[in-house]
Amino acid sequence: MTSTSQRITALLATHPVWDGHNDLPWEARKQVGYDLDRLDISGDVATTHTDIPRMRRGGMGAQFWSVYVDAKWAGEKAVTATLEQIDFVREMTTRYAGELAFAVSSTDVREARASGRIASLMGAEGGHSIDSSLGTLRMLHTLGVRYMTLTHNDNVPWADSATDEPVLGGLSPFGREVVREMNRIGMAVDLSHVSPDTMRAALATTTAPVMFSHSSARAVCDHPRNVPDDVLAQLPANGGLCMVTFVPKFVSPAIREWDLEAADVAAGEGIDSADYAAYSSFLVGYRETHAQPEATLDDVVAHIEHVRDVAGVDHIGLGGDYDGVDVLPTGLDDVAGYPVLLEALADRGWSDDDLGKLTWSNALRVLEGVEATARELSATRGPSTARIEDLDGE
Repeated sequence: MTSTSQRITALLATHPVWDGHNDLPWEARKQVGYDLDRLDISGDVATTHTDIPRMRRGGMGAQFWSVYVDAKWAGEKAVTATLEQIDFVREMTTRYAGELAFAVSSTDVREARASGRIASLMGAEGGHSIDSSLGTLRMLHTLGVRYMTLTHNDNVPWADSATDEPVLGGLSPFGREVVREMNRIGMAVDLSHVSPDTMRAALATTTAPVMFSHSSARAVCDHPRNVPDDVLAQLPANGGLCMVTFVPKFVSPAIREWDLEAADVAAGEGIDSADYAAYSSFLVGYRETHAQPEATLDDVVAHIEHVRDVAGVDHIGLGGDYDGVDVLPTGLDDVAGYPVLLEALADRGWSDDDLGKLTWSNALRVLEGVEATARELSATRGPSTARIEDLDGE
């Protein structure tokens, strides 16, 4: 009789994991200034969640590498840092070309799989990376970026974030033009990090499938970074997907409560919990005196099954957020952990077909849908010349 482990190994050979979000590029910047001689991911790396051997053990076939930069950086500084992040991903895929294949299309992804390599795509995390410029947006696409998260933890001038005070009630006129231009050029609209009203406005504007690169279900854990059920229910009509993340405070209600208490203490010390770098540093000391509850594999399973139940199995994926957080659920400590999660789902009755959609097919379909929309739109209209000051009156 075939064991569950053997079944998952066979599944991953044909439907490997396509993960929506990994912050290794930012970790490489912080730890070694992008020096891959000092952070050689061809072997086991003790200071990251990600390296090639563990990606192989995790059954990975494609990765959206995040080219995130600090949301507190604005204007040219954010654009420059994003370009440096892109440069790193391109250098990484060149250095490890025998294992990683730089990819900008569904065709590239298929070719990477045929050659036995891990397709490496890029996603920009936050609209601050384009400095309210559609020309900059198009240049990021030219350099290979294939999704953009409309905001990070802070609002941008044209879109509200989930973790900032709402200003616009969703998208401004220029924000809607950003979405339309992303549709035209073939860049997926990523709605992780944005407010529910921004999610709804983007879904009302887009003609291409959207994605949540790393978000979970708000009905299971009431964190503003998670997706409300009414939004999940719109994904079938849109064709998009929610790639469930493993971030403990997004998946565990107990950790959500612990984090709210920590944020109150931090605020008393003048630290904004939305300031990722400052708050992360604060939590290092806070955990020493206030033990953080543990998130578990079961917490993640609950989110995956809720998204499946509301949006449907055709609209769910995985977006671990490895190297974007300090602590991860027990059993999902690094990128080698995906088979454990899939075995848990298999034991709960998931079919191979549905598991294959979760790991691979849904993400591929969304990318193909974004590309098909771009072909249609680019045949009928050229680049938008809209400026934020013209549309939003700034």
